Amino acid sequence: MGGKQLGSAYDGHHMYYAVSDLTFASGWAADPKVGGGLFALNVETGAQVWAAPPPVCGDRPSCSPAQSAAISVIPGVVFSGGVDGRLRAYSTNDGKVLWEFDTLHEFTGVNAIKGRGGALDSGGPTIAGGMLFVGSGYWSGLPGNVLLAFSVDGE
Repeated sequence: MGGKQLGSAYDGHHMYYAVSDLTFASGWAADPKVGGGLFALNVETGAQVWAAPPPVCGDRPSCSPAQSAAISVIPGVVFSGGVDGRLRAYSTNDGKVLWEFDTLHEFTGVNAIKGRGGALDSGGPTIAGGMLFVGSGYWSGLPGNVLLAFSVDGE
């Protein structure tokens, strides 16, 4: 389950690719040391502009550093979700992490029903009307069932 899988992004200057390389240690248990990374490429030459290293799982159970979800870009920021359940915003200038949110916990929805975040491993973030939306939860070791909405002002 390797390479670029579900979608890249282009901002008029660079192409951005997240890498999965999801590897299983045994059975369906993910290898916490293999996979992931985000790359910016020059569209005219194909040369690598920068590479952001894969995230570290630490002791998180069923974790993989794979970044197989589609990514999204806005001026200055590229968003990439990981199989580890974390959503990250990277600088388009140098690939440094600007912001990170761990979706791996319980949430109470606007309808008062409880849900749980999980792996970010399919569709990418949607950005519209000053909001960032991301679905959290997938079969790949960290199931969940929430749609999260973020605003710049924190409301």
